[in-house]
Amino acid sequence: MHIGLIGLGKMGFNMRQRLRNSGVEVTGYDPNPDVTDAASLDQLLAAVPSPRIIWVMVPAGAVTEAVIAELSAKLTPGDLVIDGGNSRFTEDQKHSELLAANGIKFADCGVSGGIWGLENGYGLMVGGERADIERALPVFDALRPGGERADSFVHVGGVGAGHYSKMVHNGIEYGLMQAYAEGYQLLESKAIITDLPGTFRAWQKGTVVRSWLLDLLVRALEEDPGLRNIGDYVEDSGEGRWTVEEAIANAIPTPVITAALFARFASREESSPAMKMVSALRHQFGGHATRPAA
Repeated sequence: MHIGLIGLGKMGFNMRQRLRNSGVEVTGYDPNPDVTDAASLDQLLAAVPSPRIIWVMVPAGAVTEAVIAELSAKLTPGDLVIDGGNSRFTEDQKHSELLAANGIKFADCGVSGGIWGLENGYGLMVGGERADIERALPVFDALRPGGERADSFVHVGGVGAGHYSKMVHNGIEYGLMQAYAEGYQLLESKAIITDLPGTFRAWQKGTVVRSWLLDLLVRALEEDPGLRNIGDYVEDSGEGRWTVEEAIANAIPTPVITAALFARFASREESSPAMKMVSALRHQFGGHATRPAA
């Protein structure tokens, strides 16, 4: 198996290495000369045998749109493009139709795992035609954690389904992070709590709130007790907003996710220990930038 990978940022760089560790040959392209394997997109396409599998791992929006448009003009019938970025599901059908006009296949893949994916593997949610997904299974198997495939990989449905499920996944993530962060603020504000990091550490085994996010919360407190070096300004990368928009469009109540999104908006207006923790958690699992404390 030999694929092309476009985009070697925080996620793509580690994904290339994990694929190689599993025996998948990867030719990567990125504008950054320090990380790229190919000097140009044309050079990447020449290196990958036909019919090609090209994985796109670039920022959602205009960048993804430009890459898909360029691939539609340069790939050949039978090639398969997989968009593994965080594109909005509504864009997938447009990209699929653009590529299909030239006989090129398309699949969308929601990828979860952040900067820890190289070591732990990635959770994968894929949309597209069954034949295309089966063709790329060696790639998906190399990226996901070991063990039962169904525990970390799903062919969700048709084009757009992968990114839709990843959108909802991230909406849930917003709510979980907010709940941990609000609990942190309650504990942090109470004088009778004398071992705040130890309290969260004691929850890591045996309790009903144990999770990987809790483990990362403990890690954040170990690295910066009191979160003195982290500002409370928290970005939202899009999926939370899209989840809330979908909830409104379908008349589905999502009060927790919606409140978590609004809390991020509020973090940009006032100081909040809870939002410091949300910022710290985003940095822990995804390497997202934090702002320094004022």
